[in-house]
Amino acid sequence: MQSREYSHHIRFEIVERSADVARGRMPITDAILNPFGTVHAGAMLWFADVVATVLAIGDTEIGPDGRGFPLAVTLNAQLLGNRRDGVVIAEARAVRRGKRVIVVRTEVRDEAGALLLDVTTTHIPA
Repeated sequence: MQSREYSHHIRFEIVERSADVARGRMPITDAILNPFGTVHAGAMLWFADVVATVLAIGDTEIGPDGRGFPLAVTLNAQLLGNRRDGVVIAEARAVRRGKRVIVVRTEVRDEAGALLLDVTTTHIPA
């Protein structure tokens, strides 16, 4: 906690993507742990946000200037648990998919299925 400089790396993969669901898998490594030895909330939230965005993109063609990219404009997160090791799995499903607004609910769970993070994001096209 004495340092003012932080440099870590987050690594995860998208393991499934369809019109209905996106799933990702993130191994818990030392690089994403907070000073107390559990997954940094920001790392877990970043993971969930990317999986939600993958779902929100759907079959949208993103322009070279980023036009059409589903920008997250709201994010509501409930941190319900944490882990020190293993793997966390995120699953995103659309709550509502309209022409201008996409609402996605993403749950992050541990390998045993315990809910660690429940996130709802609202996306609009850039």
